[in-house]
Amino acid sequence: MSPEKPLLLLFDGHALIHRAFHALPALTTREGKPTGAVYGFASMLLKTLEDFKPSHWAIAFDTAAPTFRHIQFQDYKAHRPKAPDELISQFAVVRQLVQTLGVLAFEMEGYEADDILGALSQQASAEGIDSIIVTGDTDTLQLVSPGVEVLLPRPRRPFSDTQLYDEAAVQQRYSLRPGQIADLKGLKGDSSDNIPGVPGIGEKIAVKLIQQFDSLEGIYQRIDEVTPLRIQEILRSNEGVARQSKELATIVTDVPVSLDLSSCRVGSYNRDKVTELFRELEFFSLLDKLPGT
Repeated sequence: MSPEKPLLLLFDGHALIHRAFHALPALTTREGKPTGAVYGFASMLLKTLEDFKPSHWAIAFDTAAPTFRHIQFQDYKAHRPKAPDELISQFAVVRQLVQTLGVLAFEMEGYEADDILGALSQQASAEGIDSIIVTGDTDTLQLVSPGVEVLLPRPRRPFSDTQLYDEAAVQQRYSLRPGQIADLKGLKGDSSDNIPGVPGIGEKIAVKLIQQFDSLEGIYQRIDEVTPLRIQEILRSNEGVARQSKELATIVTDVPVSLDLSSCRVGSYNRDKVTELFRELEFFSLLDKLPGT
């Protein structure tokens, strides 16, 4: 990424809110209103704004409607428990916050926020603009490219302790290219999304196979070369599952959304309204971190 290029910060709304809710203490106002997830999200947003000084920013949210993945595979994310009421109540507050700050928001029924972020980052690249996707979801690492990086909270560390992933960092973490992450999940599955993968194929074997054959499709094109025979037979008998699992894990980028750069430029905002909201939420420590302070 070039420091001379414009920079678009893309926020994964629901992923960050969920991550903040589970990573931070259960904060409440004096009246008992839950605010921990909003505080974590607001802190992350303001910190990335200060650290990266983007020219543009936008946020994507999930919707309650089923996505095309749920239609293809009924059990997709089916094991996830319903979000607790104290978390649900904070989603609307985050939406209020980003609207007041002037962050352009995207959502579309049938797609996940990941898909929207993928589409927007590709469109930005086509316009000569670099992107950083700020998320709590490692699925987005498959979107990393020369003009797209991903900022993730480090596991089991404070929420504000983050790592920026470029192509080399993804390679170091997985021993694979970003574009091979969906192949990895096609083989080993992803329990967090209830993607089954191939029974008996763990990450170590999956990585070795992808390194040897480049992709899931490459494995099945040269299935006779797979050793040991036991693994070959498992792959043969689960080809449909493997291909469907990869499809479920693949972020699509042909979402019918359009990036209007003039609408997502970082600029002036209603400081009085944001200050009023922060005081109402008792986020006094964040007041001096607002842009323009």
